[in-house]
Amino acid sequence: MSMDCNDSFECTPEMEEFLCERLLDQSEPISERFRALFSIRNLKGLRPREALVRATRDPSYLLAHEAVFALGQMQDSEAIPPLQDILKDLSLHPIVRHEAAEALGAIGSEEAVTLLKDTLIEDPILEVQETCELALRRIMEQKNVNSDDGTCTKVSPFHTIDPAIPASLDSSVDQLREVLFNEGEGIYERYAALFALRNLGDDAAVTVIIESLAVRSALLRHEVAYVLGQLQHKMAASALADILRNVDEHPMVRHEAAEALGSIADSESIELLQEFVNDPEPIVSQSCEVALCMLEFERDGKSFEFLFVEPPAGT
Repeated sequence: MSMDCNDSFECTPEMEEFLCERLLDQSEPISERFRALFSIRNLKGLRPREALVRATRDPSYLLAHEAVFALGQMQDSEAIPPLQDILKDLSLHPIVRHEAAEALGAIGSEEAVTLLKDTLIEDPILEVQETCELALRRIMEQKNVNSDDGTCTKVSPFHTIDPAIPASLDSSVDQLREVLFNEGEGIYERYAALFALRNLGDDAAVTVIIESLAVRSALLRHEVAYVLGQLQHKMAASALADILRNVDEHPMVRHEAAEALGSIADSESIELLQEFVNDPEPIVSQSCEVALCMLEFERDGKSFEFLFVEPPAGT
């Protein structure tokens, strides 16, 4: 019997405990742990939150950063203190700390503003600085949106909490392109232009997004790759493949390119993921492994998001 924690089956306490244990079990393949993580992010309460918080300190930086991302997407204010601790901990990988700043912006509490401001000024990692800038603006902009008309625009058409509110769709593709490529613009404005282009989603917009894989900011390039994964446009496959092949590219960009290629899932993309599943950079190799596993489930007509096994007897 399949166990679905979000839809037709109730997630029992036993299944919840099984998922949390599977997430934290470092002897399990990374793909199995991701399956547990993707299930847990649909749950609420103390035990799932505790498991995700513990996973943020995992030796797998890919898993740790995904656990941080999940905490932000869940918008659980109880996660703010551990997320702040992650952001302050310079011993952690920048991809994890950057994700903590983004998660604090996604939750949107002014409680995090002081730390984000301090980190923006003092942090030694540019990508973390830029993410703090993003998070601060997102908190401010979301507050303004909610107070102006009582509505909330936090959730994108792709059912994610974006790091920036998309720019107005009254802007043309050319106008959005100008902002996205302008190295003198703030990172928030450039992200807002990117998400507006994503929401337009036509060939002209996708062409601009693909071209922006060449911008200077690694943080922005990684978000561009993420957006191309959301769009699943085959036109992007060649450019994403070039990113994955480029061993001099920032690991956070290559990892997002791998995941985006898994979303596009044409034969060339799958072959490339298979080639790079043994990449010496763990963030990249594990991204390829998880992407390939997700594709196997899709080919079998199953959802990767839920574990299709019952907990062992006695758990």
